[in-house]
Amino acid sequence: MAAERFDLILIGGGPGGYVAAIRAAQLGMKVALVEQAELGGICLNWGCIPTKALLRTAEIYHLMQRAEAFGLKVEGVSFAFAKLIARSRQVAKRLSDGVAFLMKKHKVTVIAGRGRLSGGAHTVAVTRDGKPVAELTAPNVILATGARARTLPGLEPDGKLVWSYREAMVPKAMPKSLLVVGSGAIGIEFASFYCDLGAEVTVVEVLPRILPVEDEDISAFARKSFEKQGMRIVTSAKLAGLTRGNDSVTARIEAEGKSFEVTAERAISAVGIVGNVEDLGLEGTKIKVEKTHVVADQWLATGEPGVFAIGDLAGPPWLAHKAMHEGVVCVERIAGVKDTHPLDPAQVPGCTYSRPQIASIGLTEAKAKEGGRAVKIGKFPFSGNGKAIALGESDGFIKTIFDAKTGELLGAHMVGAEVTELIHGYALARTLETTEAELMRTVFPHPTLSEMLHESVLDAYGRALHF
Repeated sequence: MAAERFDLILIGGGPGGYVAAIRAAQLGMKVALVEQAELGGICLNWGCIPTKALLRTAEIYHLMQRAEAFGLKVEGVSFAFAKLIARSRQVAKRLSDGVAFLMKKHKVTVIAGRGRLSGGAHTVAVTRDGKPVAELTAPNVILATGARARTLPGLEPDGKLVWSYREAMVPKAMPKSLLVVGSGAIGIEFASFYCDLGAEVTVVEVLPRILPVEDEDISAFARKSFEKQGMRIVTSAKLAGLTRGNDSVTARIEAEGKSFEVTAERAISAVGIVGNVEDLGLEGTKIKVEKTHVVADQWLATGEPGVFAIGDLAGPPWLAHKAMHEGVVCVERIAGVKDTHPLDPAQVPGCTYSRPQIASIGLTEAKAKEGGRAVKIGKFPFSGNGKAIALGESDGFIKTIFDAKTGELLGAHMVGAEVTELIHGYALARTLETTEAELMRTVFPHPTLSEMLHESVLDAYGRALHF
C-alpha cells in the first residue's frame, strides 16, 4: 500500500495526543492521529471525566443526607446505581465525541487502529484487527500511548472480584464492602465514592501514610476525615495473600508485626501504572525505555531524531494536564516557535477529587527543608472563612510554604471543599514568580473560598486577619 505523507504523526489520541494534534494544525502542519480505541484516551473515557461524574453523584447524595442542616426536609433518600453509572458513561461519551469534532474542525486525519514504528523511525504502520490499514510517513512522530494499571502478583484484576479502575467504574451492582489496595489519587477517589454510597471500605497502603506524595499535614488531616466517615485505613501494610471466593475476596494483611484478614465483596487494585511501550516498534531505534517509560529530554525528544514521547508514556507526574502541556511544548519546539519553554514538573498541580478534596503544587514542607531551605509556613482553616461556613463546609485548611530569605512561594497544599478549583491561584502565582509581597497586595473578593489563599499567605508572615 502507498505511504501517505504528513508533517506530524501522533500515535495515541489521549489528552496529550489530541491536544498536540490541535496545536500542530494551528501551526499549519498536516497532521495524522492514530488511535486504537476511543478518542480522548483513558482520561476522557475511563479516568478523569467519568470518575468526576461518579464523585459528583456521591457528593449530591451526601449533601441530601445532610439536608436538615440546611433547613431542608428530604425523606427516603436513595440512589439508582445503574442510572448513576449510565450518567457517568454518557458524560464520557459526550467528551469523546467533542474530541472527534475538534479533530474535524482542525482538519486532523484520524485513523482508527494500532500504530507502530515500522521500516524506520519515520514510518508508522497502522493495523486494525491484525490487518494492515495504512502506512504513514512523517519527519516527526510523537508517541502518546499513555499507560495502564500496574498489577501485583495475586492481585490481578479478573473483572468480577478484583477490579482495576475500569471495572470499578461500570460494576453491575453496588458492593456492600470494598477493599482498596493503594492510597494514591485513584485509590482514594474510588474509596471515597463507594464509602459515600454506603459501602464498608478498607484501604491498604504499603507506605506509612495515605496520599504519600502529599504534604504530611494534608495526609494526616485527610486520613482523619476518611476514618470519621467510616473508612478503615491500614498503613505500613503488606498484602500477604488474596483468596478469591464465589462472591467475595479475603485478603491476608501484615501490619505492625501482626497478621489479620479482611473479607470484602470486591477489591480494587490501585497500585500505580506502567507505560504502554509494547509493540511500538522501538527495537532497532535509539529510543530508551526505563521502568516501562520512554526516556525523553526537556523538549520531549527521545534518543531517536524526530521521535518524541509525551504524557504518561514519558513518565511522572501521570496527569492529563501535564500531558496536554507537554503536547503543546513538543509541537511548538518542532515548529520552531521562539518563545516556547520546557515544562517544569514542579509547576504541575496535583488534584484528588475525594471528599474532602486535596490539591497541591510545588514542594512539601519536608522537601523544602530537605533541600536546605529556610522556610516560612502559613496555614488557614476553612473554619475561619465565611463562605465555607455558609456552604456548610468548614473542615479543611490551606498551607503555604515560602522561602524565608526571598519570599518565593515554594509550595501550596490544600484539603477541603473545592480546593481543586482553588489551586490554580497558586499555580499562576508560581508561574509569574510571585513573592509574598504581591500575594499580600492582591485583593481577593469577599465572601469567597479564595480569601483563604490570601489569609494563608498572611499567616506565614504573622499577619492573618481572621484567625
